[in-house]
Amino acid sequence: MRLMGLDVGDKTIGVAVSDLLGLTAQGVETIMRTSNKAAINRIRELISERDVKKIVVGLPKNMNGTLGPQGEKVLSFVKKLEEKVDIDIVYQDERLTTVAAERMLVSADVSRKKRKKVIDKVAAVYILQGYMDRNRGNI
Repeated sequence: MRLMGLDVGDKTIGVAVSDLLGLTAQGVETIMRTSNKAAINRIRELISERDVKKIVVGLPKNMNGTLGPQGEKVLSFVKKLEEKVDIDIVYQDERLTTVAAERMLVSADVSRKKRKKVIDKVAAVYILQGYMDRNRGNI
């Protein structure tokens, strides 16, 4: 079963998908959020193209586990997405995924300009891979 990971931000949405066996996550693209409708339409296209059966959305939480303003924005976007897709959507705690993605890109000596273009896609990979690793055998 192929899964899709989303890192939903105010301006962009990072997208990753799993391999068919659900073992590894690969970055696909970064969607510019010109509008929710356009972003959701692109997500729907990717679901169809890649035969995705479940979406894993990174849910940003505060370090104490509570939901902050950004978490509320993600929930609002996902509610709109749920109205347009007919597949399961689950949440994955995404605390520190962007930090981990940034560190990985810095250690790979990726320039600041290039990091900005791929950071959300890499964060989506971390979100999806974390979900798959924690749920191995139960997906």
